[in-house]
Amino acid sequence: MSAVDGSLHYEHRTEDYYYRNDHGGRHRLGCRPHLHKHIELVCLYEGTTVGVIDSHEYVIEGGDVFIAFPNQVHSFVSKGEERYVLFILDPDLLPEYGDQFTMTVPSSPLVKGALRKCPALEMLFCGLTEASDKKNANAYAETMRKGYLLSILGALFCEMELEPPHGADATILKAIVNYCMRNFTSDLSLSVLETELHVSKYYISHLFSERLKIRFNDYINSFRISAACRYLHQNDKSVTEISRLVGFNTLRTFNRAFVKQVGVTPSAYKKRLEKGSAPASMPL
Repeated sequence: MSAVDGSLHYEHRTEDYYYRNDHGGRHRLGCRPHLHKHIELVCLYEGTTVGVIDSHEYVIEGGDVFIAFPNQVHSFVSKGEERYVLFILDPDLLPEYGDQFTMTVPSSPLVKGALRKCPALEMLFCGLTEASDKKNANAYAETMRKGYLLSILGALFCEMELEPPHGADATILKAIVNYCMRNFTSDLSLSVLETELHVSKYYISHLFSERLKIRFNDYINSFRISAACRYLHQNDKSVTEISRLVGFNTLRTFNRAFVKQVGVTPSAYKKRLEKGSAPASMPL
């Protein structure tokens, strides 16, 4: 599907790792502008796609690799049939690159001719694809995926220029987002951020509404609900216990926020999991 809807949405993802291997043009890359706290990595083997990061367009062709860092607004506009692999992963899976993902952004998210410049990359992507395929699941698959990802990103970073975010707004927003990601289970509010980061709460609210197009409370709740979904998948804690663990003061508030973002109550979501029909991710 091509990106015809220009509206921005925050993508609520409940899984830490997502993979898609499209060799037959079943699923186009095209999608509307969105952001999430995950890393989005695309290796395009054939075809042409336009990747957009913060309103800047990049033409992605066969042999190129494109990466969106956490909380960067991005979209894709498909230009025809594509053959690609797509990986979306939580940066917490790769703490070795924590500084890169929290303190910097690429000057360009596109590495032109990446597979030609670094022949080992194609082999690494093939290995990561095989390790990500559920039919090849084994006791070491997760460790293998991490090894491939560390190697792929290391090779890409050698070909990219990583720099601090440009502009006062971007720098402050990055600090705010990083603080929220680390502290969303605590009693977090605009007043707390104002005290901790020495930035006006009214300015913070303005950045959320103008830059991220999302209310502050909805943004924080997106982290909490994602964490809650992970706990529900583990199926070893009660809904009340999970509510407290992810930062909600009352079960009623937790239920209301969960329904708003996922569409059902936590209890209903848990029942769907038991039946194998719960969704992996839901947009706000």
